[in-house]
Amino acid sequence: MVGIIGYIGKEEAKPILLQGLKNLESMDYDSLGIATLSDRLFIAKSVGKLDGAVDDLSKELEGNIGIAHTRRATHGHICVANAHPHTDCKNKVAIVHNGVIENHCELKEELISRGHIFTSSTDSEVIANLIEEGLKAGHSFIAACMDAFKRLQGCYALLVISPDARRLVAFRKDLPLVAGLAEGGIIFASDASVLLQWTPKMIYLQNNDVAVACKKELMLHNLIEGEDE
Repeated sequence: MVGIIGYIGKEEAKPILLQGLKNLESMDYDSLGIATLSDRLFIAKSVGKLDGAVDDLSKELEGNIGIAHTRRATHGHICVANAHPHTDCKNKVAIVHNGVIENHCELKEELISRGHIFTSSTDSEVIANLIEEGLKAGHSFIAACMDAFKRLQGCYALLVISPDARRLVAFRKDLPLVAGLAEGGIIFASDASVLLQWTPKMIYLQNNDVAVACKKELMLHNLIEGEDE
């Protein structure tokens, strides 16, 4: 785990996410990646530092919604497959994640028994597949995210996007996550200093807060208390 950043707004997401990754470079990392969303998900990943991965991360990345991540290997070795973002089997959900999912082995076994195929050795990939399970059951994207979050054990901050909804969903438990209210949209980051070049207006998510963002609106819901903020 190292750093995450997300954007939803009126601007193209790619340049903002690339700058956000650059702002995170004070933290040591070994791989990085970006996912953007227009009519479908676009994903680019690379091993190494940002200055050596610009070509890999400058591929076709369309849309004004996106998430990005710098990773230092904890679960799984250093390779493109283990770099974030991670997706579900149908490429309908993309996530970036800081932290540790303590019950990922149990969840992974359950998901494999349901036919899910895993392409990484990370604990993070179970999150995308849990959300896919909710979508397959007919739940909305927001409801599928919340159902998945309730099953996670550990400490984490994470961001989720999907072609099924023009929304960015964020969740935190025991690790920092901040939403910056910029003029052109909403930017999330695991480190508030990353956001200062865009806005001084920030909301610090509290433990178990779920944030649902669209271009002009941010709604907070606490997963444990069940109360909107």
